[in-house]
Amino acid sequence: MQRPTSTLLGTGDRLHLNHGPIDLIVGADEAAPGDRFRAFEVASDRFQTILDGLVQDLDRHRTQLSPGTPDPSNAVACRMYSAARPHCTSAFVTPMIAVAGAVADEVLAAICSAVRPRRVYVNNGGDIAVHLAPGESYSVSMSGAEGTDLGTLRFGSDDGIRGIATSGTGGRSHSFGIADSVTVLAATAAAADVAATLIANAVDLPDDPRIQRVPASELQPDSDLRDRLVVVAVPPLDSAEVSEALARGRVQADRMRNAGLIKGAALFLQGQTKTVGSCSAGTRKRLEFVDV
Repeated sequence: MQRPTSTLLGTGDRLHLNHGPIDLIVGADEAAPGDRFRAFEVASDRFQTILDGLVQDLDRHRTQLSPGTPDPSNAVACRMYSAARPHCTSAFVTPMIAVAGAVADEVLAAICSAVRPRRVYVNNGGDIAVHLAPGESYSVSMSGAEGTDLGTLRFGSDDGIRGIATSGTGGRSHSFGIADSVTVLAATAAAADVAATLIANAVDLPDDPRIQRVPASELQPDSDLRDRLVVVAVPPLDSAEVSEALARGRVQADRMRNAGLIKGAALFLQGQTKTVGSCSAGTRKRLEFVDV
């Protein structure tokens, strides 16, 4: 297996970390001279052993989680189990559902244990862990699979949001549902990662025979979803069908928000949008989460 790589991007204001399937972009805004350099140095050091640590117990991480499953000793895996456990009695959940967000959280935690820039983000393929100093804010643009503008999410240091994640049929992972995408804001990237996947799974028309589904194992033999059916094609739907599917997802998102598991969510399917949380819509489809 290749070894981890670390590369500065642009003018040196971003760091690219890659090891096998893990691909991170790290950015940092300095509070004091040298903060960015030190943040990147710490991120690179911590990244060296992340994948190897996860692979050592991979079969366990791909197994259905239960409330009594003990936490593993690996730090990233602990984040995965902690984020997934609140959902394990109501849905099929393995710890792998949180892996991308947990990796981002772990690298961010390593940075913040050594240095506190004004803002830091760790972006793991769209699952993002964020640190904000008091008074700072962060915004991220959402776009569809074809690059269409879906809006911008903004939040501040007082909002309790430190994680963003997106899931759906256009993402890297397989989905039980038909959402184009679901973006979630939560207290951690791992928590957002789990919630985005489960909400996207819930956006569905389960009895519609036109939706094409195949066993996950046919697409990825080592998938933790095994032979469960995942969506591979969605036909054009009429407005009522889109609304029905999104409403199913919104029920799931509302439940999570009421339980304190997420701060907000934006659900997208074939030109329609539903939002959960304190959200206002501006011009040009721009969505802004404020005081969530």
